[in-house]
Amino acid sequence: MATETKKQKESAVAVPEKLDFKVFKTAVQQQFDVMKEHALFVTDVTKHEIWDTYLESFPEGTNEVFRERREYDCQCCKQFIRACGNMVTIIDNKLVSIWDINIGGAYQVVADAMATLVKEKDVNNAFFYFTQKAGTDSNLQLMESGKTMRWNHFCLELPRTVVKNNDEANRVLSDIRTQQEMFIRSMEEINLNSAETVLELIGQKSLYRGEEHKATVNMFIKNKKLYDNVPENEKVNYSWVTSFKLGAASRIKNTVIGTLLIDISSGTSLDNAVRLFESKVAPENYKRPTALVTKGMIEQAEKKVAELGIETALHRRYAVVDDITINNVLFANREAKKAMNVFDEMKKETSVGTKKYSKVEEVGIDDFIKDIMPKAETIEIMFENKHINNLFSLIAPTNPDSQNIFKWSNNFCWSYNGEVADSMKERVKKAGGNVTGVLRYSIQWNDDGDTKDDLDAHCIEPDDNVIWFRNKTIKHPSSGMLDVDIVIPGSDVAVENITWTNKSKMQEGKYKLLVHCYSKHAGKSGFSAEIEYDGQIYSYVYNKPLRPDQKVIVAEIEFSRENGIKFLKSLSSTVATKTVWSLPTQQFHKVTMVMNSPNHWDGLKTGNKHMFFVLENCKNDQETRGFFNEFLNEELTEYRKVFEVLGSKLKVKVTDNQLSGLGFSSTKRDSVLCRLSGSFSRTIKINF
Repeated sequence: MATETKKQKESAVAVPEKLDFKVFKTAVQQQFDVMKEHALFVTDVTKHEIWDTYLESFPEGTNEVFRERREYDCQCCKQFIRACGNMVTIIDNKLVSIWDINIGGAYQVVADAMATLVKEKDVNNAFFYFTQKAGTDSNLQLMESGKTMRWNHFCLELPRTVVKNNDEANRVLSDIRTQQEMFIRSMEEINLNSAETVLELIGQKSLYRGEEHKATVNMFIKNKKLYDNVPENEKVNYSWVTSFKLGAASRIKNTVIGTLLIDISSGTSLDNAVRLFESKVAPENYKRPTALVTKGMIEQAEKKVAELGIETALHRRYAVVDDITINNVLFANREAKKAMNVFDEMKKETSVGTKKYSKVEEVGIDDFIKDIMPKAETIEIMFENKHINNLFSLIAPTNPDSQNIFKWSNNFCWSYNGEVADSMKERVKKAGGNVTGVLRYSIQWNDDGDTKDDLDAHCIEPDDNVIWFRNKTIKHPSSGMLDVDIVIPGSDVAVENITWTNKSKMQEGKYKLLVHCYSKHAGKSGFSAEIEYDGQIYSYVYNKPLRPDQKVIVAEIEFSRENGIKFLKSLSSTVATKTVWSLPTQQFHKVTMVMNSPNHWDGLKTGNKHMFFVLENCKNDQETRGFFNEFLNEELTEYRKVFEVLGSKLKVKVTDNQLSGLGFSSTKRDSVLCRLSGSFSRTIKINF
């Protein structure tokens, strides 16, 4: 550095010249006017180093001694140079300093020496200063002759954005440095392929709460492509500019979506990486709706489907009576035997209370099939609210001649009602609420899309502990927790949910369940509510407007571990019956056929057996999956993830004529009330 400065002195200035410092300071000010349109940084030059370089870079004879000091060795310029001399900006990934000026003469030598020193160092952080004016423009001095002398100094008017007091500057500088470090690490450690894979999963809704991170992943992909095209020797400068613009978004590596990207980039399997991600963001009872597949996996599966000639087998429909052979039917009523595709109108009944059947005879399913069913002419079973998830449909191929794709020899399968049938319960689950606890209390409002009020679900437990929004997501000693809290729903239907998950921890005594109108914004503010215990759902509707801060008691219940819940008082309940799949609950319904599941037809015993009761007029009113991965034969196992997606996309269309009813698995304890008639009449409880 010293050698270079000496050469510059020798080549640029041969004899002392008269210098006009105002030209120098003006050139620096003009250069700064260009720089301040960009983010300002500083390089890693010490205060002493930059001041010494400034003094020593003047050519010989141009910095004369005035009294005890040299002419340009003044405190005003010294403070400015030590504070602002290492200031730079970055344009096209190149450093630009305030010394990059063109004025010629001895000052050009000084400017060049300063620019070389500043730009050969790395950027250290952003530039901040404690006042808006850096330096002193000029001052006056009384000379010995009695004349007044005006001295010019370096001085800049700084943008307000770079003016911060010391405490604020230190905090912001720490954040900016961290952002730059995280940006570099994110760009280096996360590969583009992993980001594009995650974006694909979000697009096909295979990643829980993925939509929340879509913008972040898109932004990363955009910056990653730009970063990868930057020459290696310019990447650091690029990182300072870009991370400064992005701010906190530079820290993607330290976010929950960033950990997923890092895991995939480091070689963790897609399934395991997503499982770790969802363990951080998903509620306890979340179940993945879609398998994890990529474009390459789909292309391989397509090739295999074409090779096996099974494309037509993937298109499915609801089975009808004409599809079934009598050999695979354990029971068929008279109408089904005469014409299996004709059904009479269902006899209308009032709902039936199940308590009056609490002491009926109980039999196991095997004894029922062997000893009781053969003597019956008609069979009816009670469709209780707790059986909603037992609803099933028999599924057949659209083309009966298509190749078989299942583990068993026929091309039939079945689909249970895997979705939560009740709309409020389904919304609670989609919002992240637990719907599988011992006791559930849910509220819903804004049904007309107009109400923007904030309603809150509250519960006062027997010990006067209150479960509400101020302690949401905290599991109380009783195992109760408010896990969904919606604030100002806008145009969406809003829900809140409190669930108790452990019967042994629940306090015995009185529970007060209520709704609080926290704030009122517009529209009506009525609500619906549900209380569910032991599979029984009690529904309530409150149609009146609520005043701000009004509280409405939905119910007061008494809980005991021995007897469950007892209602002390409540709003009017609509618990008696619900209509699901065209059948009212809490009623007996006629059984048209009883059969084993297709994997146990024709003497086969492939996997778990299910007992199906086909019910008259039962109609699955939703599109459903045509097949499940666990049904597929071994040749398709390798492509199970793609078939998981295909099963969810190739839905069975709704039809009026279908074989649907209640199904019971041999691996799950369950029961159903059954009413039989023939040479005898009796009511029994079948245990599975």
